[in-house]
Parts: sequence; C-alpha cells; structure tokens
Amino acid sequence: MHKWDVQQRIRDFEERIPAIFSEDLKEYMVEGGFFTCPASAGHHGAFEGGNFWHSRMVAMLLREYTDRLGLEWERPESPEIIGWLHDLCKMDEYILVRDGKPHYEHRRDTGIPGHGTKSAVMALSRMYLTDEEIRCICWHMGAFTGKDLWGGYTEAVKKYPNILWTHQADMVASNVNGI
Repeated sequence: MHKWDVQQRIRDFEERIPAIFSEDLKEYMVEGGFFTCPASAGHHGAFEGGNFWHSRMVAMLLREYTDRLGLEWERPESPEIIGWLHDLCKMDEYILVRDGKPHYEHRRDTGIPGHGTKSAVMALSRMYLTDEEIRCICWHMGAFTGKDLWGGYTEAVKKYPNILWTHQADMVASNVNGI
C-alpha cells in the first residue's frame, strides 16, 4: 500500500476527507507536496509520501476513538480535519538531498516555529477551523512541545480534552505503527 503513486494517494484523500475541505486547501496540498513529502527526516514515515500515510492513519484513529468512545467535537468532521491537517507543515519542512544515498534533511529556514502552530496557520489561511481544531493541531505533540510550554498545554487540555486523543492518535501512528 505504501507504494501507491501520487495520484492514488490524492484519490484516496479525496474519498476520505469531509466536503468541508476547501478546493483552495486541496490545491495547496497537491501543489505544496503534501502527497510526496516525508513525515520526518529520519524517524517515522521518512520516505516519499510518508506524511500522507501518517496523516491518513491519525485521521482514521481519531475517527475510531470518536466512534468507540463517544468523543464529542465542536463539529462532526473534526477528527478528519485534525488528522489530515495536524502535520500540514511537513510539506515545507524537509528537503530531499541526493548526494550519495538520497535522504531527507530538516530545513531550518521555514519562518514559523513549532510545527503544530505552523500547521494550524497554514490551514487557517485556506479554511475555517474551530477553536478546538486549532488547539488540537497546535498541541498535538503533547508534552513533547517542551517543558516551558507545559502550563499552556495543561490549560488547553482542560478546555479541549480532545487534544489528548489527538496526541494519542499521533503517538500510536508514529511510535506504535511506525508511520
């Protein structure tokens, strides 16, 4: 399955996303390399299309948690919106280096720190997000955002508990399933 070409990934994405995704956002994702970029430079999903597979799995896990646990969201499409967009910034985070064995390296000149915040900003410029969706995307790394931000993280979770499920889905996808 990970060998799907870009067109197969795009078709799968279009079949799975809620109708609420704007055409502008979809075009931005295609043109920006969302369907070809890795999920990381050397860890989970460090291959062409890795971020597509990772985001797909996070969206699927959030939907599963919602259905099984009765999670409530500000709008019903939120699990898919958050899952697909939580790492939107990855299409601007890595460069393919072809000297010797081809590999990905992390860019340092992307302009917006914090990949959760950057992903939310990128999405917000092309689609309306609820406050809950913004917080889930911004805080999807959980306590891995850094000790200096734990107070803000704790307050965000108190207001939007689904941040915890977003973090769980991200961790299961990346660290349990390796994607």
